[in-house]
Amino acid sequence: MRKRLSSIRPSRRLLFAAGTAAAASTVASAATASAGELASTGAYGSGVLGAWERQARAVSSESQVRKTRETDGVFMFGDSIGVQDGPSLAKQLAGHGIHMAVHNWAGRPVTPAVDALDTWAQDYGLPHRILMSVGSNDIFTPPAVAAQVERTMQIVGGERMVFWVNIQAARTGHGPGVQLSDQRNSAWINLQLAEAQRRHENLRVIRWAEHLAAKPNRLAKYLRDGLHPSIPLGQNARNALIVEALKSG
Repeated sequence: MRKRLSSIRPSRRLLFAAGTAAAASTVASAATASAGELASTGAYGSGVLGAWERQARAVSSESQVRKTRETDGVFMFGDSIGVQDGPSLAKQLAGHGIHMAVHNWAGRPVTPAVDALDTWAQDYGLPHRILMSVGSNDIFTPPAVAAQVERTMQIVGGERMVFWVNIQAARTGHGPGVQLSDQRNSAWINLQLAEAQRRHENLRVIRWAEHLAAKPNRLAKYLRDGLHPSIPLGQNARNALIVEALKSG
């Protein structure tokens, strides 16, 4: 296990390079952000997390959760990307004979996603593969992520695998200063995930950010708003990375 995981550990250089094409185009004009925008960018420059509890969600029925647990499938905990891409991912996994139960909720940061994982662990038990597709909504408070990754690993224990998709955010609907902060905070979160992978042999980071940065045109083609995958190109690319990782786990 150690050898296989060490071969996929990203370097710090790659983590901070991931997605820099989006950020680089904003650096020169960052100083022109309006006073109103600067006043609302929060402590870390990306803004403030809004109320998410009433946003769209996709949560599997109890029967689906139990079936997935009994067949040792995959439990997925995600945010709006999971709400959007989860159905397609479930179909792809079904083609490989893998059931998936989801707890996806738009706008949700890591902490309540881990709360949901804890609840399912107590109510149903866990399969040996857990997919965490959260973190994009933590660009508003990046330091919160590390403790929640550790909490996740404690809940899951040492005999199960956690697959965590890292993030890329530089939201094009916001001004250049916010986009630059998004990119910096994404790299900060991804670095926390990479450091956690070094501590836990049963944590595998799925390197979505590095995949996007690998070719100059991928950011524009695979993201429709600087954050959410485009359909079908971005969705297919991201899901392919996830399926490949889950099959190997």
